[in-house]
Amino acid sequence: MEPVDTMSQSEASENKASRRRLVALDDDDLAVISAHVQDAAVVAADILWRQAENRLVIAMRRIDCEDIIAGDCVPRKLISALRFDRVLSCRSRAIDMGASDLPLTLLGIEFDRGRKPGGEVLLLFASGGVLRLEVECLECELADLGPDPSQADPPAPPERRNLPAGTDI
Repeated sequence: MEPVDTMSQSEASENKASRRRLVALDDDDLAVISAHVQDAAVVAADILWRQAENRLVIAMRRIDCEDIIAGDCVPRKLISALRFDRVLSCRSRAIDMGASDLPLTLLGIEFDRGRKPGGEVLLLFASGGVLRLEVECLECELADLGPDPSQADPPAPPERRNLPAGTDI
């Protein structure tokens, strides 16, 4: 007996879209990732500096840019992971890393090239906080892990009715 695929096409396309991966190896690539994570919600406890692995990982809730491009009025939110490898140091300014439930809004990411291929990556937060990463070379990945389960289903669109002919507006 052959296995039966019970997933509808819309479920399959949603699952595929929610598993998007973007990789940045230069300034231009990082600008694309920065646009995708703009206004992402981060909690301080979800910023993981793994010094022994030379890696920084940040879990976040972000808006699906593809929905915005498609013209959806209420884009869905995704759970995503932002990872930087080959990180030599990680410093923070105006972010209380001890306050694990501290909400942060990521505004964008910048790369200041130092001695090639390295430099500094700046993660800029709405609160004025900054994470500064010294990197051996730029190696970043944004991976979508799936839809945000805490996001309620969007309300159904209102039923559209045509007005009877001759109705004054």
